[in-house]
Amino acid sequence: MELEAIPGVGEKTAAALQELDDPHAALQAEDVATVATADGISTGRAANIVRNAIKKRHGEEGDFLKTHRAKEIYEQLLEMLTNRAVTNYAEQRMKTLYPSTAKSRVDEVRGLVDEALSRTPSNAITSALEDVEPLEQPQQVRVRERCLATTEAETYRTAQQAIPELPVEVIDNTRELAELARGYSTVVALDETFAGVDVEGDVRVDPDALETPAKTVPERTLAFFANNKQQIQAATAVHQEADIDPPCDVEKLESTLNQIDETGTPIGDEEFDRLDAAVNDIDAAVSTAASVANDNLQSSIRERDVTVEGSDLLSLVEQGAGVDSILTRELSEEYADAIEQARNHLIDALQLEGHEAEQAKRVFPERPTFPVEYNEEAVDRLRETLKTARNQRSERLKREIAEELSEFEPAAEELVQTALDLDVELAIAQFAADFDCVTPEFIWEQERRQFEIQDGKNPLLNEDWNEIEPVDYSVEGVVLLSGVNSGGKTSTLDLVSAIVILAQMGLPVPANSVRLTPFEALYYHAKTQGTLDAGAFESTVREFAELATGDKGALVLVDELESITEPGASAKIIAGILETLSESDTTAVFVSHLAKEIQEAAKVKLPVDGIEARGLENGELIVDRSPKKDHLARSTPELIVEKLAEEHETGFYQSLLEKF
Repeated sequence: MELEAIPGVGEKTAAALQELDDPHAALQAEDVATVATADGISTGRAANIVRNAIKKRHGEEGDFLKTHRAKEIYEQLLEMLTNRAVTNYAEQRMKTLYPSTAKSRVDEVRGLVDEALSRTPSNAITSALEDVEPLEQPQQVRVRERCLATTEAETYRTAQQAIPELPVEVIDNTRELAELARGYSTVVALDETFAGVDVEGDVRVDPDALETPAKTVPERTLAFFANNKQQIQAATAVHQEADIDPPCDVEKLESTLNQIDETGTPIGDEEFDRLDAAVNDIDAAVSTAASVANDNLQSSIRERDVTVEGSDLLSLVEQGAGVDSILTRELSEEYADAIEQARNHLIDALQLEGHEAEQAKRVFPERPTFPVEYNEEAVDRLRETLKTARNQRSERLKREIAEELSEFEPAAEELVQTALDLDVELAIAQFAADFDCVTPEFIWEQERRQFEIQDGKNPLLNEDWNEIEPVDYSVEGVVLLSGVNSGGKTSTLDLVSAIVILAQMGLPVPANSVRLTPFEALYYHAKTQGTLDAGAFESTVREFAELATGDKGALVLVDELESITEPGASAKIIAGILETLSESDTTAVFVSHLAKEIQEAAKVKLPVDGIEARGLENGELIVDRSPKKDHLARSTPELIVEKLAEEHETGFYQSLLEKF
C-alpha cells in the first residue's frame, strides 16, 4: 500500500514516514509509538494515520460515527480501555481500535480479544510492566581507536555506509597499512591481498568484516543492548510473572547483559580493569614514585656525614661537577636504592606486568639527579603501551560479548514486543472483568438490522457497578421509546450505543448476552437544550432529511427530538421522519414523551416500547428499567395523580386521572 494512498497522508507526511526504518511494517503492526517518532507527527496524529491505514487495508471508507454524541461515547469507552493499560505503547495501540463495518477487521480484533480473555491480570504483572517500553535504537556511536582500510574506492563507499561508526581509510600498499597500525589500536583490512603481511601492530585482515558488524563494530550491538537493558529485563520479569515461555534462555541473556554497564562498556574483567586503572592513574603514580625516591634520598643524605676534602672539592668545581657527581661518588648506593624503590612503587601502584614493568623501569633513569627526575618520554611510551593493551583488551571483550548478544537480538525484540502486546490484552481483560462483559454474537447475513441485549449495563453511568440495574432490550426496525422522566430512557440509548460501538470494535460488551446485525453507521442525536431558533431548526430538519435518504443499514438513536420546536409540530415532524426511516434498511429508537401523538400523526404503524414505572415510594419512582415491547408507558404526572386518587376519596383526583 502506497503511503499517500492512506487517507490523511499527504506528500509531506509520507516523506516523514519514509524516514522510519520500515514504515509499512509499523503500520501493519499498528505500532502508533513508532509512527509517532516520524518528524512532525504527534501521537494523536499517528493514531489517526494507523487507524486510517487499517481502514484502507480492510476496504473501509468514511466514519461509522456520524454525530457528536456517538463520537463522544466512543471516546469515553476508549478512555476506559486505555486507563487500564500500564504502558504508553498499549494506550496508543488501543487508540487504533474503532467501530468497523468490515467483518475482516472485526474478526481480526476478536482474535486479539479471545487471547486477552484467557489472561488473568495481576498486581505482579502490572508492576513488571511499568518499566517496559518499546526498544529504541541508540544514537550512532563513534569509534576513533579502530579503523577500516581498503585499496578500493567502491569498497570505501560501501564501508562508509555499512559501518558508519568507524573511520575508513584508503591505502595503496603495505607501508601505508603499517602507518595506520601506528596510529590506531586496531586496523581491519578489508582486502584479501593483505592476508599474510607482517606488520607491527594489531592488524586484522577480514574481507567479510562488513557482513559481521557485531565482530567489526561491537559497539553498535553493545549500545543497543545497553540502551534497552532495563526494558529487556522488565520484559523478562513480565514473562516470568505471566508464566509465558520466553523465546530464549533468559538466564544466559541476563548474565551476558550483566557484562556491560549502561554505556555498553564491558565490566567485570580483571585484566581490563587493571589496564584501565593503570592508564588513568599513571601520572599520579609516577609523581608519587618520584616523591618516594626523593624522600628516601633526603633521608639518606640527612643520616650520612658526607666529607669532601678541599683538594677534591676544588677538583670537582674545576671540572664543572654538579650534585650528580657528588651523589655518584658519595651516595651511589643510596641513590640506586631510592631509584629502585621508585620503580617498585610505580610497578606496584599500576600493577604492571612483564614488558610493562620493564618499560616502567626506564621512567627513572640510572643517572643521579636531585631531586630525582623521571623521563617524560618513557612515561609517554608506557602510557601508549597501556592504552593500546587496554583498547585491544576492550575490543576483544566487546567483540566476544557483542557476538553473544547479537544472537539474542531477535529474541530480545520478541520478549519486549510480547510484553507490550500482553499489556494490550490485559487492559482488555481488565475492562471485560470490571464490566462483566461477554463476546457478542454477530448475525452477518441477516437482511433486516437488529440488536438483542440481555442484562446489559450502561458502563457510562457514574454509579457503583453492582448497583446498576441490568436492562433487556431488542429492536428490529423503527420504534418509539416512551417512559417517565428519570426512568432510564437516555441511559438505555447510551447502553445501546455503547454496546454497538464496542461490538463493532471487536471488543466484549457489558451484558449477559448480545446478538446484533452489524450496522453501517451510527447516528445518535442527544437531547437538545431548549427550543431551537428558526435557523437551527431548519438545519436539524435538513440533517434528518439527509439521514432518511442517505446511509443504508444505519442505527439511529434520537433523544427527545420534540424539544426542537412546539410539541404539536414536533409530533408531525417526527412522525414524518419515522415514516421514511421505516421504509428503509434503518434501525431506529426515538425517545419521546409524545409517543401517542406521533403514532396518531403517522401514516404507518409505529411500535411503541415503554419503560414502565410501577409506582411511587417515598416520593421516588419505582421503575422497571427494561423497556416493555408494544407498551406506551405512563407519565410521571399520571403516576402522581393515581397515587393521590388512591389516597383521597374526593372525585377531583379521579376526574384528573380519567384525562390520561
